[in-house]
Amino acid sequence: MRLKRLVLLALASPSLLVIQPALSAPILAPHRAVYDLILDKASDRSGITGIAGRMVYEFNGSPCEGYTVKFRFVTKIDTRDVSRLTDQQTTTFEDGAGKSFNFVTKSFVDQNPDREVKGSAHIEPSGVRVDLEKPDRNTLELGKTQFPTQHLIEMIDKANKGETFYETTLFDGSEDADRVMTTTVVIGKEEKSGKDDPELPVMSELAPEPYWPVDIAYFDLSKAGSSGEEVPEYHISFKLHENGVTRDLLMDYGDFSMKGKLVNLSLFDAPKDCD
Repeated sequence: MRLKRLVLLALASPSLLVIQPALSAPILAPHRAVYDLILDKASDRSGITGIAGRMVYEFNGSPCEGYTVKFRFVTKIDTRDVSRLTDQQTTTFEDGAGKSFNFVTKSFVDQNPDREVKGSAHIEPSGVRVDLEKPDRNTLELGKTQFPTQHLIEMIDKANKGETFYETTLFDGSEDADRVMTTTVVIGKEEKSGKDDPELPVMSELAPEPYWPVDIAYFDLSKAGSSGEEVPEYHISFKLHENGVTRDLLMDYGDFSMKGKLVNLSLFDAPKDCD
């Protein structure tokens, strides 16, 4: 499902938790975040009458040892005729330099196995090579891009520099793992949470830390119409803290949108410096 892309970008995410070593890139904070999902709005054309679910995202690693993401996304989708329970489980590993990326996603519908996508991707001078193992063995040559953690590092760096808009690309192994997405990122001015912030009670020591409001639109330029007009397939918005934790999610797919509220946050020990 396209919903996975939110986590691998907006959550593959990084103040006491950020260490600034000799490296220019920040060390991202290992953490586990749990979000409750609800329907925001749906058009008649979507046929959706309700959405409820839970998303669990766990991030670990460092520039020395690479970054691991474990992600589970369970949703119950109600339509006028049926209800469907979907369960998507993803594990990824990205090396610290952002040159290689391994991914596996298992999907279940109504508790029955539905699909598995497994493979690896490697940055090469001409672009990215994707070696798929499942559902079928295949090798793809795609355009130049970056992987989710490097995408996030770039976002945080630009936010710290005060940049408000930029365009880049992303490969995250979503769906059929056969395309590079173009993303346009809008970063708002730094803000602080008010006392009425509904997520404040679960943020612990992160509560007083400022955040940036971020909006990202995703484009598949290979599907651009004959007019050449570029229309985003979907966009997401969220609050991004400097340590990489994201919250107050909104995922908009045109015909419907859903919200994700942070309900539990565990901040793990910061990784050790590189030897």
